[in-house]
Formats: sequence, structure tokens, C-alpha cells
Amino acid sequence: MKRTKLILRLVCFFIISTVHAQKVELSGLIDGDDDVEGVHILNKTSLTNATSDVKGAFTISAKVNDTIIFTAIQYKTLFRVVTDSDIALKSLQVKLEVFVNELDEVYLARSLSGNLTDDVLTSTAKPKINFYDVGIPGYKGKQKTQSERRLFEATTGGGIIPLNPIINAISGRTKRLKAQIQLENDDALLARLKDDLSIDFFKTHPLEEKHHVEFFYFVQEDPDFRSKCSKNNLDAFAFLKKKLEQYKLNLSEKE
Repeated sequence: MKRTKLILRLVCFFIISTVHAQKVELSGLIDGDDDVEGVHILNKTSLTNATSDVKGAFTISAKVNDTIIFTAIQYKTLFRVVTDSDIALKSLQVKLEVFVNELDEVYLARSLSGNLTDDVLTSTAKPKINFYDVGIPGYKGKQKTQSERRLFEATTGGGIIPLNPIINAISGRTKRLKAQIQLENDDALLARLKDDLSIDFFKTHPLEEKHHVEFFYFVQEDPDFRSKCSKNNLDAFAFLKKKLEQYKLNLSEKE
């Protein structure tokens, strides 16, 4: 009897593992309030990509827990993790949020003369009052992001036995928030690398422009990404060079 139960467990484990490793062609449809044609869809895990048609339809190969990234100029970037349900239905439905670049209010004022000294002396502008001016103690450190504020709320609480941190730890909310913060930090680091190094890097290490986005996500997937790229640009440049060799090898194997 014990042996039979063990065999059944092994069979179940094998079936579940096979389902999770199964890669299928997902037929997707993008819903958005703007033009849905030409949205770039990237499977960050397997480095396969697709582009949506005029109706927002696309197909892309994926398996359970793959991360699919949707990017377009007119929409906010969306990260979507493939679920068991997506694989079973062989379908992926997404809703993109329009990216709105809001400008601060514009005020009309008198024309400046062009002489900096004269303009400063005749200016009627006054600095805003802050907590230094009125003697109120204030926070001087780095402002927390929304995810960091949520994590702080989830891990603090009053009372003899603080229930809030315990409940959030048991439910997994604390773990999810930490993972979200790490993802946001990695994305911010990746954006900085693109701004600081991409032009000079691709001048000396050519790569077709259509592969640039995929290459940077390929770099971000490396477990050493954070430690190698967060110290200084020199180390980051060397790390990009090393990863480019691996990326080109992967491209050649696909072809």
C-alpha cells in the first residue's frame, strides 16, 4: 500500500511538472483606449517576441510563470505572468492603460530682460514655506515609493503582539511586496543603464536595433545584474559586453 501511494505521488508530480513546463502558442488580444496596432510583446523569460495587428491580436509562445511584457509609446508598460488558466485556454487577454504625460500648470509672467542680474533683483518670486521656516521637524531622507510605503505598513503595527505583520507574513503579502519593490528597483536600474550607456555601447559593440530592447531584458534576467551594474558604469559596461556575447550566441542558435 505504501509503495502504491508513493508511485501515485510520483506520477502526479510528473504530470504537474510536465504541465508547468509545457510551452504553447497563446492567442492574445489587447484592449486599449488608443491605437492597439504595433504593441511590442516580449516573453522576458524565453526572449521570444511578437507585435499586435490592427485589431490588437497577437500570438506568442509561452509556458506557466513566463513573464510577458507589453510596451508601446502610447501605453504604460505592462508585466503579465502566464498562469495555468492562460495555458489551458491557450489565450491571453490584456488591458493596457493609456500613458498620459501631465504637465504642471503654466503661469504667464512678465518678460525677462535677458540680463540675469537685473532679472534676479527685480523678481517678485518667493520660495515656498517648508518645515525649516516654521521650526517643525520633518523627514529629510529619501522619499518612499508607493510599494515601499505599502511594505512599511504591512510590516509595522502596535500593541503587545502586533498582528498586522504576522497576518501579512502568513498571507504572503509581505513577500509579494518585497518582490514588487525589487522588480521596480531592477527596472529603474535598467532604465538608467539604457540612458547612460546604450549609445556608446552599441557604437563599439554593434547589434541590430530591433534586438536592443530584448538584449537589455536579457541582461536584467542575470542573477548578477544588480551586483554588477549598480556600482559604477565601468563595471556595468564590462558586464554588458560579456552578456552581449551570450545573447548573440543565443540568436545564432535560434536561426
